Amino acid sequence: MSFKKITVIGAGIMGEALISALIKAGHQPEHIEIIEKREDRCKELVEKYSIRIGNDLSNSDVVLLVVKPQDLESLLAEIKGKLPDSALVISFAAGKTISTISNGLGGKNPVVRVMPNTPALVGKGASGYSLSSNVDQHQKEFLRDFLNSAGIATEVPEDLQDAVTATSGSGPAYFFAFVEAMIKGAKELGLSDEVATSLTVQTLIGAAELLEISGKSATTLRENVTSPNGTTFAALQSFTSSELDAIVAKAMKAARDRSIELS
Repeated sequence: MSFKKITVIGAGIMGEALISALIKAGHQPEHIEIIEKREDRCKELVEKYSIRIGNDLSNSDVVLLVVKPQDLESLLAEIKGKLPDSALVISFAAGKTISTISNGLGGKNPVVRVMPNTPALVGKGASGYSLSSNVDQHQKEFLRDFLNSAGIATEVPEDLQDAVTATSGSGPAYFFAFVEAMIKGAKELGLSDEVATSLTVQTLIGAAELLEISGKSATTLRENVTSPNGTTFAALQSFTSSELDAIVAKAMKAARDRSIELS
């Protein structure tokens, strides 16, 4: 069994990242259709990826819903009854449950709920996904291959999806906020904006790659660079006195709670 038609509804930044991931996973561009209200955006993606513009879901094997959470309900009402009962529906709308999606479509389609993140744009994403009980093995294999082509993908129980949102879904913004803070701090120490930005960005890229390839834990790597009573020790003691762990935990809980509110 092969998927001859994959329809992507929504052509924003994430929608484009997912189109790229589908092609990277080995799906032919002519098997991918985009549905998007903005004609200029459709033409842009057709020219860039050689995909097709679609408007008919009746023979779609897979349908990707890549819309904002507040737009999902109206979209489900619009497409209900227009796609085959066997079509795999994959939702990327934050906070929206499998039951909400399934019920909105009539309760027959296999449904996947995915929480992606923006590094998928560069093939370094981290996604958590949950499955309805009627997703078959072939569909599972398609899903894993597709999501892993954009980074890594991990199956989680749906009741932990809000925790995934607070961890990897919102996580890139935490990182960018820390980058901003480091650049600001470096400038206050006298470095130019250019030098502060360059050193900060490369330091964090290098540290992340070291964590990924060294096989060592973050704790071990932190300890390796921290000499007793040295400069790094002084900085980390400042973090501790400011209760960095508590600040991060509080922020993640706020993200988790907001995700629950959106469901």
